[in-house]
Order: sequence, then structure tokens, then C-alpha cells
Amino acid sequence: MTIRVGIVGAGENARDHARACNQVKQAELVAICDISEAALERFGNEFGVSLRYTQLEEMLAREAPDLVVISTWGAYHARVSNAVARSGKVRAILCEKPISMNAAECAEMIAVAREHNVLLTEAFKFRYQPQFHRVKEIVDSGRIGAVKAVQAFLSTPLVRFLGQTNWRYHRERGGGSVFDTASYLIHIARFVLDAEPVQVYATGSYMEGADVEVSVAIQLQFPGNAIASLISSYQYGYCQSSVILGTRGWIRMELPIDQRSVRETEFVTKEDLPAVVQVFYDNFDTEVYHFAPVNQFELQLTYLCQCLETGAQPFISPEFSLGNMRTIDAVYESIRSGQAVSL
Repeated sequence: MTIRVGIVGAGENARDHARACNQVKQAELVAICDISEAALERFGNEFGVSLRYTQLEEMLAREAPDLVVISTWGAYHARVSNAVARSGKVRAILCEKPISMNAAECAEMIAVAREHNVLLTEAFKFRYQPQFHRVKEIVDSGRIGAVKAVQAFLSTPLVRFLGQTNWRYHRERGGGSVFDTASYLIHIARFVLDAEPVQVYATGSYMEGADVEVSVAIQLQFPGNAIASLISSYQYGYCQSSVILGTRGWIRMELPIDQRSVRETEFVTKEDLPAVVQVFYDNFDTEVYHFAPVNQFELQLTYLCQCLETGAQPFISPEFSLGNMRTIDAVYESIRSGQAVSL
């Protein structure tokens, strides 16, 4: 069974999804949509896609893809998702992260998708990679006891590489460190602790010429006195690292989110990097797991194709995405007010 894929958006992230379509045998990229004719031409020529549309309504009227990937600026995610779901042509929607601009938009997206019997899932691709599965297996086994704290960092020195016209520096496009990178860390903390935060406190850092936070520090309080301390930044040195502290041991993950070191000019020029998971027990026994680089976009697409073929559910439910957006809303409220926010 071939899953026909349409992509909305023709930027760098959309190219990652298109590459995955070329590598996943169950998938076929059949149509693309973008408001820029120049972007459509570059994208279509690169990936051999002849069906190109500058209007989403026209693509939905003429085509019937099984899966639509939404890879636009975040400000347009909800609008596009709802239009796709209401078309009656599409079986599933894969929406780039964060799924929406706020929890209210996300709730509407879920309601519209359900009304039209469309599978909706958020593209946090790291959830499909082997090292994260191993970490969750260790946590769920109880080998490190009850998890009481998560500390996570995601920083990339984008201020050194990207000009201020880039979407990440503009609120109206869905930019900012909270949406772009802290959303990963919030997702990790909620998933590992298997709970929703009850209180959020956050502070942001800004720079001239940008109307978004370029760095953010977030403290999440969970039931049972569990906590998460998260730091996300466009200013600091490149760092992807997470620590999970249990009552009988702890886990350290290096490169838990993305093993690619080369993308545009954002990162250092090296080959794709192996990920490492280290487990430390109270008796000083240790375990070390090494994971070769994988293409998370391919793993994600492969699994979604299986969902459409078998009726299985994706790893990320709409309700989980809604919880992430509620926490993000609270982060912004805390930054604005300077106070802790209860959920």
C-alpha cells in the first residue's frame, strides 16, 4: 500500500520531510504547496514533484493525499490543519512542532480533526529514535527508582549564523526560543515524568532587533514534588543534553533530540553524530548504550505509514500535544508577569 503525501510549506524543514518520502518505500510525495512560486519551483525541481500549488484550497480541491505534512511557520499551523481536515480528502495530518501558537488553537485543531475522522499528530521526531525508546524502557522498568527530577538543555548559537530576517526572531511567524527549542524540553520532561506540571516559572532573555525571547530558563513543578529545570537558547554554545534523576539512580542522554550536525550553516561541520545513553546506579554499577545516527524524519514517516495501514496510533497523541501547549502558554504568562503560574 502506497501512502500519498502532500507537503504544505517549501522551506528547509519541508525538504527534510521530502527526503524522507524519497527514502520510505511506503510513501510517495505527490503534491506541494507554498505561497512562493520561486520556492515551489526550487522544491519541485529538486524532488521531482510536478503538482505544485500556491493556494491550499486548490491543492485540496484537486488532490487527495492520504497524509498532509504541515511545514509552514508556526503561526499558520492551525489554519492549515483545520482546512486540510475539513476538506474530506485527507486521512492524516502530521503537523510540525509546536503544533499551534497556543492551547486554544490546539484544542480547535483536535476538535476539527476528530469531527472529520482525520488522524492528527505532532512532528516531534525524536520520539521515534532508538535511544529515546531505550531511556523510556529504563525509566518504566523502575531500575532507577521513581523519577524526581529532569534537567535538560537545548542551545544552538544561532545568533552567530542567522540574520534578523530569519523567522526565529519574529513572534508573528511563530519564532522564539520557547516555541522553537524549549518545546522539546517541555515535551521530554512531561513524557519522562508521565505527568502534567502544576506550576511554571520562567524568565526570558532578549536582544536588540528581535521581538522574541532568544534564551529562556524554565522551572516546572510536578505532582509528588518532582521538578524539571530546562534551559533553551539561541545564544549559548551548542548543547543537547538531558539528565533524569531517580531515587535509585540516574540517566544522562547526550544528543537526545537530533544527531545531525550539519543543517544549513547553523551547526559545526562534522559528520552526523552518535548518541549516548549512560545509566548510573546507586551501587556504582553503570550501563552505557551507543546509538548510530538515524534519520528521525524517516522513522517518523515509516511509523505513520504503518498507522494508516494498520489503524495503530502514533506515538504522540493530540491530547499530549495539548498538554505541551498549555505548559507553553504558562511559560509565556510567567515571563510576562514575572510570577509563577499555577496550572
